[in-house]
Amino acid sequence: MSATPDNPTKSTIVFLHAHPDDEASQTAGAMARAVAEGHRVVTVFATNGDHGELPALGLGEGETLVDWRRREAMASAEVLGVQRVAWLGYRDSGMTGWAQNLLEGAFHGADVDEAAARVAAILDEEEADVLVGYDWHGGYGHPDHVKVHGVVHRAAELAARRPRLLESTMNRDLVRGFYEATLAAGEADSGFNPDGPMDDGNPLGTPASEITWQVDVSGYLPQRRAALEAHRSQATDIEFMLSMPDDFFAAFFGREHYIEPGLDPATRPSMQLGWPFSG
Repeated sequence: MSATPDNPTKSTIVFLHAHPDDEASQTAGAMARAVAEGHRVVTVFATNGDHGELPALGLGEGETLVDWRRREAMASAEVLGVQRVAWLGYRDSGMTGWAQNLLEGAFHGADVDEAAARVAAILDEEEADVLVGYDWHGGYGHPDHVKVHGVVHRAAELAARRPRLLESTMNRDLVRGFYEATLAAGEADSGFNPDGPMDDGNPLGTPASEITWQVDVSGYLPQRRAALEAHRSQATDIEFMLSMPDDFFAAFFGREHYIEPGLDPATRPSMQLGWPFSG
């Protein structure tokens, strides 16, 4: 459903995510909103999530964790309305410094041009208008997330028709506000500090002053919650998110943040409220 002279407001949007469940926690609101507004949404997963958590009740006979996580990803896509799910098939690289970083087939070690060419082929098939990846350090430094950043930039260059490129990020200032509010309310300090070193030693996400777009997705919180619930096997992160009080969940997930590369930060206003997903 690419934009055309007869249909200028509808876009095809391709999201490249590192692992199944990343779409639920990072871009589910924009995905659900885009579908509701008539756009075509495609999700591409770089890895199979094969270093994720095993489901609490165990796997079925003959079933692998990859089978399970792919099924969860399809359930998430269904509740979000995603029209196509594609897989690059790389192995999950694990966190920074893990032995899995160096395993054959791990996304971390993949040739950027090869991976980007596979993404570009999907962009061409879809005549994509918009391609969404991650910021320069993948939000929190996970090797596969960092890899997504380089791959989407190269894929945009290789595509027959260059798409608009956006980078999903986390608003460090917003997260800091939540962190400070929990401490002020007397909650025990969890030790999580968005200004502290994440997996790669850098702070979380991006300062608000460096973010291009803030997207209102507050009308799609039920879809966000359902997408997270589809990935319940990944209990450490997912259960924390689902256990948030409703008002905290709404405040945290009611906005998403994106960087649009190529715009001069010196001449654009910081963090505009808008909808950047039209081609």
